[in-house]
Amino acid sequence: MAKNKIQISKKQKSKNRVMQIVVILVIVASLGYLVLTNLLTSKKITNSEVDNTMNNKITYTFQKEGELVFTNTNGDTITKIDIEIADNDTQRQVGLMMRRNMKMDEGMLFLFDQETYQSFWMKNTILPLDIIYVNSNREIVTIYKNTKPYSEESLPSSKPSQYVVEVNAGYTDKFGIKEGDKVVWRQE
Repeated sequence: MAKNKIQISKKQKSKNRVMQIVVILVIVASLGYLVLTNLLTSKKITNSEVDNTMNNKITYTFQKEGELVFTNTNGDTITKIDIEIADNDTQRQVGLMMRRNMKMDEGMLFLFDQETYQSFWMKNTILPLDIIYVNSNREIVTIYKNTKPYSEESLPSSKPSQYVVEVNAGYTDKFGIKEGDKVVWRQE
């Protein structure tokens, strides 16, 4: 009789172990299914205006909207560029993203309503740029040279600024543009 109890208990233990494994597998499979279906069906929260702009314009072509002149502290002209102007939230958010090329004498001027600390990044920006922060007196207060494409690193102004100019990387070195110089522009 004792032998039968031992055999029954071994059989019972074996059945219990199999049942435990089956239950664990069912739980793991169910969790995997829930996680996978949630990932596949979840919707990303986005800024639809910017997304539409990015999706509808894979590449951009430059459209001249004005001219910008860099001057030294004496008011002498250093150099001039043609500019596109970003003066609303959508234009400022898209900026020079997704540009495959830009001539050396082209750039973008970002206009903000108030002078405050600004910060830009290079997310979705293909071209390396020089980013120039300009205060309300149109004086250059901060320059980031040769920024890294696609970087999500924040590039903040060192002082309050109301305007930002983006040009091709190396432009400020090529023409000797430095903090303290000024910018003047006209819109077409």
